[in-house]
Amino acid sequence: MRMKQKFIRQNLRAWGAILLGAAILITHASTAHAMAKPTKEMQAVLNQLAALKPQPIEKLTPAIARRQPLPSDAVLALLKKQGKSTAPEPVNSVINTKIGNIPVRVYKPRGKGPFPVVVYAHGGGFVIASIQDYDASCRALTNAAQAIVVSVGYDYAPEKKLPTQPMQMYEVTQWMFKNAAKWGGDSKRVAVAGESAGGAAATAVCLIAKQRKTRMPVHQLLVYPFVDASRDALNAPSMKENANAKPLNRAMVAWFDRHALPNWNQGKSPKFSPLYANLRGLPPATVILAEIDPLRSQGAAYADKLKRSGVTTRVQLYRGVTHEFFGMGAVVPEAKQAVNFAAYGLKTAFK
Repeated sequence: MRMKQKFIRQNLRAWGAILLGAAILITHASTAHAMAKPTKEMQAVLNQLAALKPQPIEKLTPAIARRQPLPSDAVLALLKKQGKSTAPEPVNSVINTKIGNIPVRVYKPRGKGPFPVVVYAHGGGFVIASIQDYDASCRALTNAAQAIVVSVGYDYAPEKKLPTQPMQMYEVTQWMFKNAAKWGGDSKRVAVAGESAGGAAATAVCLIAKQRKTRMPVHQLLVYPFVDASRDALNAPSMKENANAKPLNRAMVAWFDRHALPNWNQGKSPKFSPLYANLRGLPPATVILAEIDPLRSQGAAYADKLKRSGVTTRVQLYRGVTHEFFGMGAVVPEAKQAVNFAAYGLKTAFK
């Protein structure tokens, strides 16, 4: 009888240990991909965006998706709610024009030129958003970097599939190498920059220049770049962690991929995903990442590959903020910090 009771006690302890271990594993599994908590300022923007009631973009057609409220709209609504001015950050001048058939918006800083030039591509997965939606980012960079910023209004996908947009960005950059002086710019100091999909376009300009053996930008500023359009990217740690994040989630990334790529099976082609390209010989880079962002893992992987390829690369992760935070300097302190970090990299390259 005693032997039987001892056996039962030993087995109970063993099963208890197993159950405890299982509980620990379950706890770790449930928290391993837990989304980070936004800062109070970032949360205020997210609350305001929710109040604008955007429809889930991944369930819409591109035409309807382009009419949905964006984070930039939420910032303006929040400023109004706080009783603050919604006037854009002042710069010396803003001109809307074209380079060939490509619309551009040219921001000039105060002071005496010739100024360095930053050719900039906005975000939106190549499918939505516009020059105007990223106006705040360009104004902030113009002042912080004391540079002319040329914002490129590339064509939308799916009407024009990749690589149309990076090629348009490349064309504008090459034009600036030859004609920057017409706008008070210095053709010897031309950099590229972009946010999200625009980050992919910016680094693609450098890859195209390398392939064609043409003039290379002196610097590349990549803000939470969208550099991996493959299906595999959807299983990255930050994709799982931020699968339901706002304003960008995992389903939206897949939606952008399907509309922008000629064929999703080509997602690993360096032509569409810079992460799979040979990065040797590219110019110095500044990479800015957001913690609450499905694209964080691929941006970090790209920065790491740049470093391993011998490219001088500065990387900064901003915690408690989401994708699209860069242009929110009016309400999110980390955005101002990120702009200053970006400007330092640009100014160093412009010396």
